[in-house]
Amino acid sequence: MRIDGGCSCGAITIEGEADPERTQICHCTDCQRGTGTAFRVSIPVPGDKFKMTGQPAVYLKTSADSGKPRLQAFCGRCGSPIYSTTPGDGVQPSYTVRVGILRQRDQLVPRRQQWWRSARSWVSSLDAVPKVEKQA
Repeated sequence: MRIDGGCSCGAITIEGEADPERTQICHCTDCQRGTGTAFRVSIPVPGDKFKMTGQPAVYLKTSADSGKPRLQAFCGRCGSPIYSTTPGDGVQPSYTVRVGILRQRDQLVPRRQQWWRSARSWVSSLDAVPKVEKQA
């Protein structure tokens, strides 16, 4: 599937090809901190299918849950999270793109949830939370 999107301010755009069946939710504590909410929705994109304009800010984060290093990329101007990837030379990169920046986000339905043991207890009962279309 072709995907495209970008950050909130438009300084960074991405496009690529991804398998929608690989869309996932991550409940790990790093993803909770990195989004400022309960989980992150992402989709892997092979490096040879990923194209980006603009230059993201990056930082190297060692995962609290897995202990693995990950480069986290975000827009240095508006702060939108863009992707994460594994650091290293000689490795064919794969980018874990943040679904929220993609125009096709409605079509990218998560197919699995990982790090469920770190999920907030209320995530399973969101249907019980009243839905409001707009604030009064």
